[in-house]
Amino acid sequence: MPPAERREDSIDGAVAQTQVHSEQESTNMKFAIKAWCKSGRARVGLLQLKSSSSLGQGGPPAKEIEIETPALLLTTRKGLPAFISPDHLSFLPSPDSRLLQFSPMHFMEGPNSKTISNIGGVHRLLGLQGYGFVAVPRDSILSLPESYSSNKNGASFETPCGRFLVKPLEYMKMITSMKPDLWVSLADEVPASVTAKRNKTSVDRTITWLDDCISLNPRERALFGSVVGGCSVEERQRCAQEVAKRNVSGYYIGGFGLGDSIDERSTFLHAVTDSLPKEKPRQVCGLGLPEEVLQGIAAGIDLFDSTYIYHLTLEGFALIFPLNGKCKQHVSDPQLCATAGDYTKINLKATVYRKDASRIVEGCKCYTCQNHTKAYINHLLNVHEMLAQILLEIHNTHHYLSFFRLIREAITEGKFEEFRQNH
Repeated sequence: MPPAERREDSIDGAVAQTQVHSEQESTNMKFAIKAWCKSGRARVGLLQLKSSSSLGQGGPPAKEIEIETPALLLTTRKGLPAFISPDHLSFLPSPDSRLLQFSPMHFMEGPNSKTISNIGGVHRLLGLQGYGFVAVPRDSILSLPESYSSNKNGASFETPCGRFLVKPLEYMKMITSMKPDLWVSLADEVPASVTAKRNKTSVDRTITWLDDCISLNPRERALFGSVVGGCSVEERQRCAQEVAKRNVSGYYIGGFGLGDSIDERSTFLHAVTDSLPKEKPRQVCGLGLPEEVLQGIAAGIDLFDSTYIYHLTLEGFALIFPLNGKCKQHVSDPQLCATAGDYTKINLKATVYRKDASRIVEGCKCYTCQNHTKAYINHLLNVHEMLAQILLEIHNTHHYLSFFRLIREAITEGKFEEFRQNH
């Protein structure tokens, strides 16, 4: 398939409320930029998805899902959050919680691709027709890239079921059967420690695999082209420029969170986003901490994963950082840090909360804070009740989604840089 010509429209970052549309022919996705930061690359957009759940199924007309960006993708295992069941998803803010990210590698242990296809894809498999699903090969929890085992034929992933080498054709069979709304092309992601030669090879392979995926692309679903390049500005720019020539709906910026330094990350992010068309959405993997999210948004990233929430919840932590921009990140309390957390999060396993009858965050409107106390969750954690993780994941997800909402408001009001400095 010949590369699509790159649009040459330039967008002045100082002009707010600019409307730019990216509509991929024969796909189910539209993206519009609604506002730009007055000084910088941060932007607010609107991602519209016509759910793939009824495409080609002869069912009722597909409902459109609208998500404002920057947005958080909820990380899942086989399509569902780690601890929140489908009937509890309604406790999360809507529509902000309607984008679910999964890795096709999760289904290596069944049900198999043919069964999922016969059912009608992941939407019908899980009974979640009102949600958007984003398929990404890499998953920072259960499907880790294993660069030393990858070769020219395919990418290697370390999973709970063992190590798998996935070829582009096999990957496309998974995508075709699962029918996600958005999907990311296969990439050769490498850690920061690899040689320059290996890094260059990873870019060459990723571009080749992208061309393979495009030739097999189910046209009704939106494809995000993968951009890699490790810790080389030149290779990241080369990869971004090549991917930008292809006919894709958006971009997935990979290779972060694999040993790279947060101090150098802004340089790599800016090198990539400056080489990509401004009118199409950008997704990144590996940036999860609040300061990393703000760093990514400042570089013009639109979509983020949420493995940060999973790891916090698993260890019994609850997010408490203020959402009003008055963080105490520079204040240090050694006793608090040693026993119960810091000013971003608290460890509810700590004995200091055993008799604490207060809410996790006063004024929080999530189901957990409206109905339960720190003492109750402390009890659940210490007797190993699964309800503890359910309540914590509801709170942590709600809190982080609220964080993203305030970021969007700050950008729209022209106060993003002030917001970032306060956090």
